[in-house]
Amino acid sequence: MSHETFELIDQLRRSGKRSTMATLIRTIGTTPRKEGTKMFVGEGGAIFGSVTIGGCVDAKVIEQADDVLRSSKPRRIELQLGDEEAWEIGLTCGGAVEVFVEPFDAKLYALAGGRPVAIATNVVTGAHALIEPPDGKSRMLNERIYVEVLRPPSTLIIFGASAVAIPLVTFARTLGFRTTIVDGRARFASRERFPDADDIRVGIVSEIAGQMQFGPATPIVLVAHDYKIDVPVLEKALASDAPYIGLLGSRRRGATILQMLRDAGVAESQLSRVHTPIGLDLGGESAADIALSIISEIVAVTHGRNGSPLSAR
Repeated sequence: MSHETFELIDQLRRSGKRSTMATLIRTIGTTPRKEGTKMFVGEGGAIFGSVTIGGCVDAKVIEQADDVLRSSKPRRIELQLGDEEAWEIGLTCGGAVEVFVEPFDAKLYALAGGRPVAIATNVVTGAHALIEPPDGKSRMLNERIYVEVLRPPSTLIIFGASAVAIPLVTFARTLGFRTTIVDGRARFASRERFPDADDIRVGIVSEIAGQMQFGPATPIVLVAHDYKIDVPVLEKALASDAPYIGLLGSRRRGATILQMLRDAGVAESQLSRVHTPIGLDLGGESAADIALSIISEIVAVTHGRNGSPLSAR
């Protein structure tokens, strides 16, 4: 589920507005798979937010929304799509899709509490249950049960309000990450330079890092290019289970920083987790090029891929 969808669910939960929630639960004969895509429709066909499934599917959901709200009974919609209709919702060819339309249950998402969980939904009766998240993505478990895996958006923590950090924040937000900028210089770590950042923290960077919680949902990037920041932050990051740790700089600089950590007693197995030089080899040299290579490597690593061309697979 995207950052935008999580935010919209939270807004609807706080507002108390009645709406239907439509979830794409199955695609048949089409790729790529988009199960879990959602849209929210209120009374009179009002669409909440900018998250929609797309094309003729939206129109069908809007058509059903009032009846679902009025009756409080969910509906399972099956649609056959031609190539053009499939393309409108981001699928590469025609096929069939199934959408489950139900009254939005704000209490259920409140119970999830922003932690990784899964919601099992009986698409015949509409009954729900919170369960431990299984491996893999949201999917139909069988003909009656749809399992929606809820993993709160990852927060990309960027140490260093450098020129590279500016486009990196923009790219990360587009991809659904929350972003936090940490720097000791208020004139660099400013809202004017980082209008898209979710959080900006200014102060002694090592102290701020010591107060932060790093974990499996916090990829970490160091673009400060200052060993007085890099060494203590890396010590903290390597003691966590952060899914990605990247250090900006040349191969020689990276080796020097890693040796400092080695001398401080950091295990070799931990040092191998640091991606330095940072990013994929895309060949660009501008700040935006470097930021793109960094966010591309983060996406590849978090999906267990190496970033090689699909044509080479």
